Amino acid sequence: MTDSGALVWADGRLHAPDDVRVSPFDQGLTVGDGVFETMKVVAGQAFALRRHLRRLRHSADGLGLRLPYGDDELREAVGAVVAANRVDSGRVRITVTGGAGPLGSNRGGDGPTVLVATAPLPDWDPITSVITVPWRRNEHSAVVGLKTTSYAENVVALARAHEAGASEAIFANTAGVLCEGTGTNIFLEVEGRLATPPLSAGCLAGITRELLIELLDIAEIDVPLEQLAATDEAFLTSSTRDVQAIAVVDGRRLPEAPGALTRHAAEALAELERRTLDP
Repeated sequence: MTDSGALVWADGRLHAPDDVRVSPFDQGLTVGDGVFETMKVVAGQAFALRRHLRRLRHSADGLGLRLPYGDDELREAVGAVVAANRVDSGRVRITVTGGAGPLGSNRGGDGPTVLVATAPLPDWDPITSVITVPWRRNEHSAVVGLKTTSYAENVVALARAHEAGASEAIFANTAGVLCEGTGTNIFLEVEGRLATPPLSAGCLAGITRELLIELLDIAEIDVPLEQLAATDEAFLTSSTRDVQAIAVVDGRRLPEAPGALTRHAAEALAELERRTLDP
């Protein structure tokens, strides 16, 4: 649920949510034409904001969306929303859509809609269960690697996970190779070391994923989906989950949750966060 007393940023300034008007013809609403970034807020500051803004521009470029604001303006917008809502710990999201359009895939000429809003962090358990789903990520898609607002596939898969008592659904790609979750990257133990699917498998270039690869010895390799249930330990990452150990895959309990590799990854990320909030 949203906080009706919160302030949001739109059209270059802060507003009460009820004062913001998004067109019923907005491409984000009618055809899911948009991109977004969600950042964790730590001590009143968006964590890894520089990296998130870089990925936002990459996603916008991939959709052919021209952002009407520069990084400095977006950084100021994020800071203004966090400060105005007195967010010490939480999450902040930038959403960019194609703007008002003609009720079809063609865009109109009014330019993008840009919104910034905050919300509390989800109360993630430190250990979780996941399921694999029969639907496949298309590693050859025109929007592969872009963080778009077209989340219907994720909504359906996540509902399947919740029905099974799990918190996340895991996809393979069209080749049957392990890919990602609905909003997470996945890591697992392979022959005694950490591994994660390469970007060529079709997964999103997660910010937490990127940081861990820079911090640790992690192999980016293709792994058959079935290997996830056979591993000794595995974990999920995202900007709000950080490192979350997986205890159960498709009803099978993994031997270690969290295992030594998972604990090491969580400690490395926490230490980085203690050193800097804009790595």
